[in-house]
Amino acid sequence: MAEAHAAPVPGDLYEVGQRPPFRTYIAEAWRRRGFALRHASYHLVGGLLENRLGILWIVLKPLFTAVIYGTIFGAVLASSAKPADWVPYLLTGVFTFEFFTGSFMNGSRAITGNAKLVQSLGFPRILLPVSVVIEQTIRMIPMVVLMAVLLLVFGIPASWSWLLVIPVLALMAVFNLGVALIVARMSVWLRDVQQFIPVINRVLFYGSSIFFQLDVVFADKPVILTIAHLIPTYDFIALVRGVMLESHPAPTLAVIAAPIWAISALVIGVIYFWRAEARYGLGD
Repeated sequence: MAEAHAAPVPGDLYEVGQRPPFRTYIAEAWRRRGFALRHASYHLVGGLLENRLGILWIVLKPLFTAVIYGTIFGAVLASSAKPADWVPYLLTGVFTFEFFTGSFMNGSRAITGNAKLVQSLGFPRILLPVSVVIEQTIRMIPMVVLMAVLLLVFGIPASWSWLLVIPVLALMAVFNLGVALIVARMSVWLRDVQQFIPVINRVLFYGSSIFFQLDVVFADKPVILTIAHLIPTYDFIALVRGVMLESHPAPTLAVIAAPIWAISALVIGVIYFWRAEARYGLGD
């Protein structure tokens, strides 16, 4: 069914069941931004209260992932593929990728997982994917603190450059939001998308240089290396490593590509999500 643009009505309102004008939609979403923050905080607290260990699971999950995969790949990978500071290298990769994973997988359920809320209340639906990324950002705070502590434990000296991890992760949050918006709409259109997301996530997990040094493994394959350097998750992980680990400066291509990925994903995601606004909550 073709989407119809809503005709503006007095008071900057728009007709129910119609897609609002883009500027009106964004303005209304901004006006109700508190809803996204409250929804994120309630969802976070509610999820933590279901578990006895509560907030500890926020840091235990990526830590267990690092230990399990680190043990396996530590025994399998050739020593040439692993840097001398392999454990800090691994930790920064796993913890940073966890930020993307949470936004990507939960973003796909932002609308479908809140069907009753969408069908019963009137608000810009974009606030639901936004709340997902807000929740994942909040989760990153204790994870970053633990990552810093672990780096100190493994002999990485603290540096003022560590503070740059904040703008790097803020830029990554912008990218995560764009991705969450895209998969949120796609999942409404076709629920099967949610079945592919874990597969895509796993491919990105192995292709983002979390366990091995891309520059070493593909040193004699410049084309493959360039393609690998353009993987968004690799770019953001490289930036985090660049500010946390002095021995691993981020490649120039990653420094250039990361903000392009973030801005492009956000613009495409917002427009793509808004164009289906009138269809959210109409039923499956």
